[in-house]
Amino acid sequence: MSSYPYPQLDRPKFIWNTRTEAKSDVKVHEWIETLGDGKPNWSDYDVTLLGVPLSKSSISSSSASENPDALRQAWKGFGTYNLDEDIDLAQLRIVDLGDVKQHVTNIAYTHEQITVAMTAMRTHHPHALPLVIGGDHSITAQLVKGWKQSHKDETIGILQLDTHFDLRDTATLGPANGTPIRQLLDEEVVKGKHVHNIGLHGFFNARELKYFADEKGIHYTTMKQARRKGIEATIQQALETLNGEVDTIYLTVDMDVLDITNGPGAPAATPGGMYTAELFDAVQLAGKHPKVKAMDIVCLDPRKDIGEMHVKAAVHTMLSFLTGYCQRG
Repeated sequence: MSSYPYPQLDRPKFIWNTRTEAKSDVKVHEWIETLGDGKPNWSDYDVTLLGVPLSKSSISSSSASENPDALRQAWKGFGTYNLDEDIDLAQLRIVDLGDVKQHVTNIAYTHEQITVAMTAMRTHHPHALPLVIGGDHSITAQLVKGWKQSHKDETIGILQLDTHFDLRDTATLGPANGTPIRQLLDEEVVKGKHVHNIGLHGFFNARELKYFADEKGIHYTTMKQARRKGIEATIQQALETLNGEVDTIYLTVDMDVLDITNGPGAPAATPGGMYTAELFDAVQLAGKHPKVKAMDIVCLDPRKDIGEMHVKAAVHTMLSFLTGYCQRG
C-alpha cells in the first residue's frame, strides 16, 4: 500500500474482519481497527498499537517474536466491556499500526527502526497513547530513546514490572533483553533515581546487579515486600514519587514477572512471581495516572505457553491498562 504512512512498518499479518454495524456487545477483534488506503485522520484515534516481533536479541532461547500475532489471534475471545469496573473500552478509538520491519540478521538495524517507529508515532499522532507489543525486553530501550528524541526537554521515568533488574553489562551482552535499563542509564536517557522496578524476587538476580542498582539510586521493591505492603499501595507510591520528578512515565511490563504457574510462556519463567490478578490491578492503576504516556508488554514466548494461559493473560493485561486509561476522565 503506497499510502501507508509508516515505511518502517509492515501491516499486521493477522487481521480480523472489523464489524460493519454498531452493536452493544463488541468483541476486541471487532473494536481494534487497522489502517486502510488513504491518509488516516489521526485525530480520530486515542490509542495506537505497535508490534515489535524481535527476539534475536534475547539472552535465552525465545520465540517472543511470535507474540504480537499470538495476542492478535487471542483477543477474539475478549469483549470490550469490563464487568468489574462497569467500563466499556469501545469508547476509545484504537488502531493497530502493524509491526516494525525486521532484518534477518542485523539486530542493530532493527533496533534503529524501533526508535524511528516511536519518533514517527509521536510525529503523526502525538496525542495518542502508544501501546507496544513485543518482542523481547531489548525493545524497551529503543522505544524510550525514540520518545526522548521526540521530547528532548522531557524528563522520563520508568515503571518496570519485572523479575529481573535488566542491568547487565552492555559491554558483555550488547543491546540484549537483559540490558535495556542499563542502556538507558549509560546513555543518560534516564536517571537511576527515576527507575522504579517492582516484582523482583528469589534467586534470579546477581548480587552485583543489586549493588549497581544501589549505586545508581534505582528504586526497587521485591515481590515479597510488595505483597506485605500491598501491590496497589506499592504501585501508587511509585507513581506518586515519579509524578513529582518526571514529565513522562513509561510503563514496561515484562511478562516474566508472573509466577510460572500463571505465566509459563516467559523464556525465563520462575516461581515466586506475581499472580495475574495482582498484575491486572497494577497496570490498571498505572493506566489511571495522567503521566503514564506509553506502555509495552514484552518477553512472552507463545511456543512455551500452555493452553494460551500466558498469551490470554497478556491480552488481559493490555485491556486492564486501557481500563485505567478510561478511568482518567
